[in-house]
Amino acid sequence: MPELAACTFLSFMVTSQESISGFSLPVGIQELLLMVFKEFLGPRPAVFLQHGLLADSSNWVTNLPSNSLGFILADAGFIAFSQIPKLARKIKMFFALAPVVSLEFSIGPLTKIGQIPDHLAKDLFGVKQFLPQSKFLKWISTHVCTHVILKELCGNAFFVLCGFNEKNLNMSRVPVYTTHCPAGTSVQNMLHWSQSVKSHKFQAFDWGSSAKNYFHYNQSYPPAYNVKDMMVPTTVWSGGQDWLADYKDVTVLLTQIPKLVYHKHIPEWEHLDFIWGLDAPWRLYDEMINLMKKYQ
Repeated sequence: MPELAACTFLSFMVTSQESISGFSLPVGIQELLLMVFKEFLGPRPAVFLQHGLLADSSNWVTNLPSNSLGFILADAGFIAFSQIPKLARKIKMFFALAPVVSLEFSIGPLTKIGQIPDHLAKDLFGVKQFLPQSKFLKWISTHVCTHVILKELCGNAFFVLCGFNEKNLNMSRVPVYTTHCPAGTSVQNMLHWSQSVKSHKFQAFDWGSSAKNYFHYNQSYPPAYNVKDMMVPTTVWSGGQDWLADYKDVTVLLTQIPKLVYHKHIPEWEHLDFIWGLDAPWRLYDEMINLMKKYQ
């Protein structure tokens, strides 16, 4: 589905075997985690962090501790998880950080890639992985992006994809960012992205024929993701220099959210400022934590 960097505030406290078992861990590890949580952490609400397309869970902790949302949440008394089962009924609040739902106005290379015909994309990228982490990318991050001059080039590669706000990126962390990003995804995920670019629809993957769609969805066409059915208190942040979550697309999205609690637009922010911006702690993360505490 289209890219979405988000975090979800869950209502359960990690104090029971039932909560721990939801993470599909071996029983012995479950018991150990339960003991640690009870002994050292006490009851804490959990926050589910979802990374975006071509990213991974490390995005939430690759900055310094004072600048990384994962560490900041932990210091504020929350447990931050990057992978947990679907717990929609227990969600207290949904935080959408630069959500990409409609791509009517989105610009940039990723949108251009999405316009490539499906058969050509399969010829170019195969049918398995798209831009997976490799030894070559690791070599670039450790030998090229660590160079005083060339690290600027590596940083600009991110800006070309996501929008420009050079002053808000910690250039000394660029080698760390490039070690993890791009983290890769499936070719099918990129084909889904391509479908969203071409159709401007927020819907499930189209399998290419009525018969295949019927097999997967019990209907001849892919089901739409209806934002108006999402009855969870929702907060949204957007950036004015974002080449992926264009503000005009976000504005359309805002009219569809039934329980919009809060929206903030930051004119100079691009797509990566929401996870790596130098000023993210006081312009975004502090507000998120205050809202979590309010709705706890």
